[in-house]
Amino acid sequence: MLSTANLVCFFAALFSALMGGLFFTWSNAVVTGLAKIPDHGYISAMQSINRTILNPLFLLIFMGTNLLLPLAAWFQYRAGEQPGWWLMALAALIYIIGVFGITIGGNIPLNQMLDKFALTTSTAQEMKDLRTVFENRWNNLNLVRAWASVISLALVLLSLLSRTTGLKDS
Repeated sequence: MLSTANLVCFFAALFSALMGGLFFTWSNAVVTGLAKIPDHGYISAMQSINRTILNPLFLLIFMGTNLLLPLAAWFQYRAGEQPGWWLMALAALIYIIGVFGITIGGNIPLNQMLDKFALTTSTAQEMKDLRTVFENRWNNLNLVRAWASVISLALVLLSLLSRTTGLKDS
């Protein structure tokens, strides 16, 4: 039977992997595809994506990672897991600042600006101007989130591999 601590560590790793995969795939594939479409299509697609991603499953995993990583670090600290709890705490810090913080402070304000844009009544120049302000900044912030989430995941995995309890070499 799995302990609460092991379940928390498992879901911290799983949620971290899902977020890392999302941001990596977005930066690696979606950005390139969206860059090739005209301004109207780009803005329309981004508005749709930004509205669609705000669903209960995404929010559970995105927000849950913020809670699970520090909780997993605490469980490892309580169990005397060295250096595991330091690695998990660092993973939590990087995720909270580099993913959650960047999202709240950077990507969400840009998404709100994009959401308010009246695509149906805008001129081609207004669309071009909006895209110029939005696209590179949003993509750069997302790249930071991608790196932060992948680094955080790597630290989670290293933390779990460093545990002194659990699986041992046979």
